[in-house]
Formats: sequence, C-alpha cells, structure tokens
Amino acid sequence: MLELKNISFQVEAEGQKKEIIRDISLTVPGGKLVVITGPNGGGKSTLARLIAGIEKPDSGQILLNGEDITEQSITDRAKKGIGFAFQQPVRFKGIQVLDLIRLATGKQISTSDACEYLSAVGLCARDYIDREVNSSLSGGELKRIEIATVLAKAPVLSIFDEPEAGIDLWSFQNLIEVFENMRKKIENSSILIISHQERILNIADEVVVLKEGKLLRQGSKEEILPELIGTTSAVKECRKSGIAKGAEKEC
Repeated sequence: MLELKNISFQVEAEGQKKEIIRDISLTVPGGKLVVITGPNGGGKSTLARLIAGIEKPDSGQILLNGEDITEQSITDRAKKGIGFAFQQPVRFKGIQVLDLIRLATGKQISTSDACEYLSAVGLCARDYIDREVNSSLSGGELKRIEIATVLAKAPVLSIFDEPEAGIDLWSFQNLIEVFENMRKKIENSSILIISHQERILNIADEVVVLKEGKLLRQGSKEEILPELIGTTSAVKECRKSGIAKGAEKEC
C-alpha cells in the first residue's frame, strides 16, 4: 500500500517559486488499480515522479507498506518494489532488449522466458529480443518494451505515466488487457496510472482527480466517472425518457 501524507512540491521559475503539488494526501491500496486524471498542467506527472523518487517533495511523507521512503533515492525505491514507466521511454544505446528485461528481473532468465514478456505487450518476440534499445525503435515500440520490463520486475507498485502515448489502436486494446492481467496475476501489487483515456479509467478500481496541483476528488470509478464524462444519473434518466434527438442539450 502506498500512502502520501500532505505532499507539497514547488519549482523556481523566473526567480519566483511556483507550487506544483499542494498538500496532497491519498492512499493507493494493495491489489488495486488507481488512475490519476485531471486537466493538463494539474501536477499528475509530477506526482508520479515524486512517488518514484525522481523528484523529492518539499514537505510531507511518502510511505510504502508503512515504511517512510520520502528521502530514499529512485534506486532504493526500485529495490523496494516500485516500478516506473516514463511517458517518453528512455533509449539505451548498446543495450539489447534481452539485456533490459534481464536487468528488470535481476536474473539471468532464458531467452524464452524474456520473450513471454514481449508477447504480453503485443510484440513479436523473435523480431525484438535481439534489437538494440536505440533510435531504430519507434516511440510506440519503446513504450511497449518499457512496459514489458515493468511486468518482468513484478513490482509491489507499478507507475505508468500516460502509457497510451504513442500507442496505436490495436496495441492500446492490448495494453488494457496487460493492466487487467497484472492486477490478477501479481497478488497485492498496486498499479498507478496517469491517464486521460476513458477506456483506462473504465478499468480502474479508484479514480483520483487532480487540478492545479490539488486533490479534487478520490473515489470509486462508479462515483467519479459519471461527473468526468458528463453522464450523471440525471442525464441518463433524461435520455431514457425519450427526448427527441437533437434536443439532448436540454438534459
């Protein structure tokens, strides 16, 4: 379980301090898939980086399964079971995909075992296992390879920053299935996804809404989604009543 207690973070811009995250407290329960959403510039990706240890909060605490990890490095957090997939994946010149997956598992796994992780994200393993993780790969290919490394690590907490970015339609559906399988297969593992996509929001156990660096709402998908996508019970009832097509705005 991940707990954030009164987390705040600011940056300096043009000689002035700007608050990006404002006194956020939230919990990501074990075994749950939680999606953080909200307007652009609301602090979603910054919050993910704070949890992963890429940035350090100015105040507050971050706890993983009851342990305070606020001051721990990204390396130490990774060792404790936090996996992070960047919005724009990193390229590793001179490193093959097989090497990357082996690094993620921390074991000298077989090529066959490594190929299973690539297949899980919709890549033909024989075409990619010996490829170098460099500019010859597209953004979408890199994204899927990075997600495969997170799967290989089997972390306690998996963080995905806009995983749909650069993913084609077929791969996106495959990605949804990957997240659903992760939730089933990795017992008590939490998944935290930064996303605007309704289809990803629809598989969430809980949804967190951030706006201007503040926690606007947190609750179940059933509580939050109707307000986000404009399908409140009142609108549904209005449409069910047989209102004429073209007059839906009256709802």
